Amino acid sequence: MNSLAPGARRAVRPAGADPAAAVAAPPGAWRRFVGVVLAVAAAAGLAVLGFIATMDPYGLRAAPGRPAGPIMDLNQRFMYPQVVRSGAYDAAVFGTSTARLLDPRALAAALGGRFANLAMNAATPWEQVQLARLFLRTVQARGVVFGLDANWCDAQADAKRLTFRAFPPWLYRRDAAWRGLLHQWNLQSLQIAGRVLLHRLGRMRERIRHDGYEVFTPPEASYDGARASAHIRSWGREDPSAGPGPMPALDWLDALLAAVPPDARKLVAFMPVHVAAQAPPGSPGAEREAACKARVAAIGRSRGATVVDFRIPSGVTTRDENYWDPLHYRLPIADRVVAALARAAETGADDPDGFYRVLTPPRPAGR
Repeated sequence: MNSLAPGARRAVRPAGADPAAAVAAPPGAWRRFVGVVLAVAAAAGLAVLGFIATMDPYGLRAAPGRPAGPIMDLNQRFMYPQVVRSGAYDAAVFGTSTARLLDPRALAAALGGRFANLAMNAATPWEQVQLARLFLRTVQARGVVFGLDANWCDAQADAKRLTFRAFPPWLYRRDAAWRGLLHQWNLQSLQIAGRVLLHRLGRMRERIRHDGYEVFTPPEASYDGARASAHIRSWGREDPSAGPGPMPALDWLDALLAAVPPDARKLVAFMPVHVAAQAPPGSPGAEREAACKARVAAIGRSRGATVVDFRIPSGVTTRDENYWDPLHYRLPIADRVVAALARAAETGADDPDGFYRVLTPPRPAGR
């Protein structure tokens, strides 16, 4: 039976014709479609790059007279170069989290200069050196404080240059302002740029104060002495298997101190970790630490730096109530460290209460 409606005609397909050919788009149409897709993708990519460049999340345009942007990321390795390039600070603290609670405003009042705190969480000596080099070639330094931990004495310091945290060497180069543009073309930079925008709109606070300072420990009101003691007692004492040997990071420290202007104040301090984190007396670790301190003291003498040792058993480091864990002291202790640094730099004498020893006194004026 014929199913066609009256008057309708059946389409006649030539023998051997491909049914798909009847619906296939002309080649030119596909080329136009692909071109449009690529053009849209390119435009979107350029728009993202333009947004990141405008927000400048890592402060590539920071320079003397052009302040750094807000610090909107917690990875200080990405954020602190702009603090340096701003030229707003002529003195700085370098170190790890054991130096992060030293308030730059208190340091400025005690030691002079305009201080920034550029200590970074779990920073290796190599990472600290990169930031200190950037600082010393960017500003005319009036003062530096290097907070040292056991990693400066490590024989493997040269091999342990990085941690699991990302480190952007391009941000520490002299030509970062223009080379860094394409390095920012990624999702992380887009996210930080978005935070910068929210900050400018008043919708998000800075993650870290503009001078690099942050109270990263819990609020003092929440301190739990029993919990802190449990953290401290569970800590495995630091006891490297080898005694005195190579300490490559100390060569870097020597070179840094040599690059500090002669009239600048130079302070090197072994930070006050709890005795639970100090090598046990008589152990290979203690022997190595003593050799490390002697070497740092000699470097300090040759470079005109005051070397202070808080990393000793004392009325501070033997009391659990002064610490959150074996490495991190509480805010009142940070205030004592600042005052002690100023006193050591002024008097060159050991603390009468045994909080610190001066391994290398300040060089007399005119020498």
